[in-house]
Amino acid sequence: MRTASAWPPRLLGAGSVAALLLLWWVATGPAGWVDGARFPDPRTFLESLRQISLTGYAGGDLLKHVMTSSWLVARGFALAVVIGIGLGLAMSMSAFWRDFLAPVFNFVRPVPPLAWIPLALLWFGLGDGSKLFVMAMAASIPLIINTVTGVEQIDRTLLAAARVHGARGWIWLRHVILPGAMPHIAIGLRLALQTSWTVIVAAELLGAIWGVGKVLTAGKDDVYPGMIVVGMATVAVLGMASSFLLGRVERWVMPWNRR
Repeated sequence: MRTASAWPPRLLGAGSVAALLLLWWVATGPAGWVDGARFPDPRTFLESLRQISLTGYAGGDLLKHVMTSSWLVARGFALAVVIGIGLGLAMSMSAFWRDFLAPVFNFVRPVPPLAWIPLALLWFGLGDGSKLFVMAMAASIPLIINTVTGVEQIDRTLLAAARVHGARGWIWLRHVILPGAMPHIAIGLRLALQTSWTVIVAAELLGAIWGVGKVLTAGKDDVYPGMIVVGMATVAVLGMASSFLLGRVERWVMPWNRR
């Protein structure tokens, strides 16, 4: 059981970030523990950030790369939501669909997300289609699992009471199944969003005109550690921002589940 801290959570969070930045400066500067050719110091990082923001790098400026990757993630995540929640509801509410789809799902589920990339490139080429396919395949898995789990853990007494009061069809789904399964679906959404960012960066590493993955590839080819870390930091910020937005939507959809 986790005990409560006497320190404000935001103060502790700010302290951890400050400690990490201080360690970074000491390790790459005064102490000289890390070679600048392998990992940049803060000044080099800021210079690289300024370069890609103002003059551009790897075919575009930072905004262009960010918008390209974000738009792909938004589309891939939306596709995964439709597939994952749809199949999860079908498998959890219908014995026919569960028995029909379970063998295929259990076969596909252990395949690592990045293993789909070579096949997607053969099928769809280097365009957006291959990236969307890989994201949909990878991000829908946690959504299917959590949707099925959420439906199966709904109180059976509640389901019986809803049936007695005539809940059927869309009313049954809208007012009984989805609200009961939503906490688990929300977990699946967060995992799917994280998976989408992981997959899109990996896919862009193999082939893209613009995108954060393209920045990382160019940084590696140019032996440019500062730009590589800029790309990594950009992915981290984008992932945090999208998770924050998803959390806001979750609190709006589930006001009773505030934490």
